[in-house]
Amino acid sequence: MRRYIQVPRAEPEQVYRFNTGWESRSLLSCGVCGCCGAFRPRYKRLVDNIFPEDPKDGLVKADMEKLTFYAVSAPDKLDRIGKYLAERLSRDVVRHRYGYVFIAMEALDQLLMACHSQSINLFVESFLQMVAKLLESGEPELQILGSNSFVKFANIEEDTASYHRRYDFFVSQFSAMCHSYIDDLESRNKIRIAGIKGIQGVVRKTVNDELQTIIWEPQHMDKIVPSLLFNMQQTEDPDSESNPHSVSRSADKDEDPATLAESCFRELLGRAAYGNMNNAIRPVLVHLDNHQLWDPNAFAVSCFKITMYSIQAQHSHHVIQQILRHLDTHNKDSPRVRAGIVQVLLETVTIAAKGSIGPTVLEVFNTLLKHLRLSVDFELSNESIGALSTSNDEKVVQDTIIQTIGFFGSSLPDYQRSEIIMFIMGKVPTFDAGSHALDSNHSGERGTRTIQIMLLRSLLMVTSGYKAKSIAAALPSPFLEPILSVSLMEDSELRHLVLHILHSLIDRHENKAKLKGMRIIPDVSALKIKRDKSSKQDISFMKKQGQQLYRHIYMGCKEDDNEQKNFESLFIALLLITIELANDEVIIDLIRLALGIQDLAVSNEDNLPIYNRCAILALVAAYLNFLSQMIAVPAFCQHVNKVIEVRSKEAPYLLPEYIREKYGLPKTLETQDKSHLFLQNKIADALAGSGYNVDRLSVPYVPQPTDEDRISRRKSVVDTVSIQVDLLGVNVQQDKTKMVEEITFETLKKAIDSQNLEEQEREKRRQVIEKFQKAPFEEIAAQCESKSNLLHDKLAEIFELTIRPPPSPSGSMSVAAGHVQYHSIPVYEMKFPDLCVY
Repeated sequence: MRRYIQVPRAEPEQVYRFNTGWESRSLLSCGVCGCCGAFRPRYKRLVDNIFPEDPKDGLVKADMEKLTFYAVSAPDKLDRIGKYLAERLSRDVVRHRYGYVFIAMEALDQLLMACHSQSINLFVESFLQMVAKLLESGEPELQILGSNSFVKFANIEEDTASYHRRYDFFVSQFSAMCHSYIDDLESRNKIRIAGIKGIQGVVRKTVNDELQTIIWEPQHMDKIVPSLLFNMQQTEDPDSESNPHSVSRSADKDEDPATLAESCFRELLGRAAYGNMNNAIRPVLVHLDNHQLWDPNAFAVSCFKITMYSIQAQHSHHVIQQILRHLDTHNKDSPRVRAGIVQVLLETVTIAAKGSIGPTVLEVFNTLLKHLRLSVDFELSNESIGALSTSNDEKVVQDTIIQTIGFFGSSLPDYQRSEIIMFIMGKVPTFDAGSHALDSNHSGERGTRTIQIMLLRSLLMVTSGYKAKSIAAALPSPFLEPILSVSLMEDSELRHLVLHILHSLIDRHENKAKLKGMRIIPDVSALKIKRDKSSKQDISFMKKQGQQLYRHIYMGCKEDDNEQKNFESLFIALLLITIELANDEVIIDLIRLALGIQDLAVSNEDNLPIYNRCAILALVAAYLNFLSQMIAVPAFCQHVNKVIEVRSKEAPYLLPEYIREKYGLPKTLETQDKSHLFLQNKIADALAGSGYNVDRLSVPYVPQPTDEDRISRRKSVVDTVSIQVDLLGVNVQQDKTKMVEEITFETLKKAIDSQNLEEQEREKRRQVIEKFQKAPFEEIAAQCESKSNLLHDKLAEIFELTIRPPPSPSGSMSVAAGHVQYHSIPVYEMKFPDLCVY
């Protein structure tokens, strides 16, 4: 039964509606009656009025304005409006009336944008239910519609926080849309784009809400991150990685799922807090594992470049730690996979080193050195079973690790780089510590040698470009001693690497590139060598450690397995010491060293091959030619040029240019003319005329043994002057003793020859004084050590007898008549030393 009421007269074309239960019908009349639907709640009538008879006509804007005004005026009705719209939308979805579905979502979007009240949370629940209903449908258009509506909702800043709202369903649904594989390519891309936008909306809606930290939990990150990476991987643009630290690389990114996914991935990582970094990075590594993207690793490198440029700088060490742990878990995988992970680590640490990576520095190097050792072990085991291809792949791993160590080390500040240099050097097996660092005894002699070479190559890359303020900072004693011990090993490759490391540390003005191997330089000034005056620290270093450097250069020339590259490295080492550390005393020492090396080749006490002897003499010629031009002493230059000219005519095999050919060498050098050699007396005369103190040139250079080097580092309390005075005093006492001796036939006979005896005594004194003036300090210290020890023992004995313990208020014990007595002294009567009273 229907009841009708009289309604006012309406204007033409005015529409009135009444509800019949499930449908809406329109009556166009000038005076009509409405049914009982007019008594329905106002919000329902306003909602019904926004739907046209034909959905193609779209939303009725006038009625939508009325509904919006009503919702703003009565915010308590928002939840009811939302529920009613949700009911209508659900009904239309089931009946496939998609036109009304689009109208309902448009109305919801407008209401959502217009209403910002405390009751908006209740309305949002209805809105999210409608969005979920659309996403559950199998129609691409409805899924895209729901995603777009959610994105609009995500951009709204709510006034009040939501304590109960969860987005688990939306994360799962949007992630599934990102993996859409429908047949139609255009629809597939639209669905994927809608899914990516939905994920982006979830991220924006949750990351700024402290109550929604659940989004960073692993179960959500395991869906979000792989979905984004999956779409980033689908790109077909070869230039998409040309600028990895730009926020957006495509103007039409909404049309490209890969670009949009990358933008969302950047935003996600940029919003990650300190405690959420690990949950965000772990799914990236898992995705790369599942899709086997470590070999080739172009996409993996691109992902982590994007990661490092997107996260906050102080979080970089989290990424590095995750990669290091991942490398540890894959330590038994194929060499190519491990090489791909290390390559990613290389790109990561190169970017991170420019900022701050905190305590991860040593962890990076320790892990890389550990995997370098493992790779060497794998290589040796593969070679033993004949797997040459796998062995070659292990070499790729080793080269990648060394490159990573080098790039990372060269990017560190100097104070950290010096620590890393010491750290790596501590891992190198030496004669004194063959197994404590790497425990490489199980690898055998060959394995130890391989590890030594790999570590020295790593150390060479770290030291490249290192410029310390003083040479003592670049070559501290804890580093210099082990590196020089490696330089004496019976392996030309190891010695070559050690010398290159010394080149990098000594060369503080980048002069090494100008030297270009062992050669006779016609004009040294044309090289435009940069140098500074030796500082006090450098002078002190050469006084303490100079003899060590000279000795190892001398001993390096004696090795019979030296090749051309070894002699060139020794030559450049001499040149760099001359440029960086030379003063007047050092120049004399270097000339003594050069003449000693020349005598080594001429005398041939070590039975060196003829090539080595010729190469040594060529090295001396090239070095003295450089040194004479550096100090610019005309007479010295004239002598050096004369010897070189004679050699070029009569013995060209003694010059560097001829040595490279390795043919036409003589069978023996025993009949060498003195005109082919550099003479000490002529050099001394030339330098003396220019004000140099050449007294020490008369003392031939003799390297000290290792034990004497150790002794020479001890500090002696007796200096040279006191020793000379002591010796002279002993002689005077002997003369006085002779004066009181009994007159005998022997004394009369000696008196006759007293003049000769006085001359012998004067000669003896002169030799003693000359020895202490010209001999190296190491020899004097070694000879006088026993005497200084005796002096110390005597002084200690005297002090023990004369010095008694001070009086004590507690009393002192004495024994009198067999009884023990205690004598107490008051504090105010005690006499304290002046330094103890204030």
